[in-house]
Amino acid sequence: MSFPDLIRDRVGDMLDYAEPVTKLIDELKRLPGIGHKSAQRVAFHLLRSSREEAERLMSAISDVKEKIVFCSTCNNLTETDPCRFCTSPTRDRSLICIVEEPYNLVAIEKTREYRGLYHVLHGALSPIRGIGPDELRIVNLIARLRPDDSGEIPIREIILATNPNTEGEATANYLARLLKPLGLRVTRIAMGLPVGSDIEYADEVTMFKALSNRHEV
Repeated sequence: MSFPDLIRDRVGDMLDYAEPVTKLIDELKRLPGIGHKSAQRVAFHLLRSSREEAERLMSAISDVKEKIVFCSTCNNLTETDPCRFCTSPTRDRSLICIVEEPYNLVAIEKTREYRGLYHVLHGALSPIRGIGPDELRIVNLIARLRPDDSGEIPIREIILATNPNTEGEATANYLARLLKPLGLRVTRIAMGLPVGSDIEYADEVTMFKALSNRHEV
């Protein structure tokens, strides 16, 4: 941050904003990853914007709240229930890939390699934040694994694609313990060195994962 910006921010902190501005800043601070300084900058950007720009933003937020729902099958964000993945006749219905958030699903779809179904948990286990199994969308996952009319479970593999961090690993381990007794094949996405990186910058855990997930060439 430049010196003038620093001075301007400190001066701004000493001023009392009008109540509507303060309320806007307070609401913006509720957004993930937005602190007080960032909230101020966004608020003043909106104040400098034209009414048309502000109305487009309000319209987009309104449309999302009015038109977007959770898929009753996989919990993905959708305009129609069930979502397009769950109703697609071309998807492999014997595969379910479990992800934490809808944007994780989008990342997997960009590869154009996975053609199965999804299940979105909307979070990960985190005792520190008070998030346990009951706070995740696991109940309707179990419902999807019930035997069909012939007595067979239509799903042959569950892919655990939770994030490669402490919370994601805890979630994957919990789901594995929950699902394996059902006789399902439960797999975990491979983890290791990202493409384009240098080995010298890899931490111990990443290097261990890369070695563990090595394959023949």
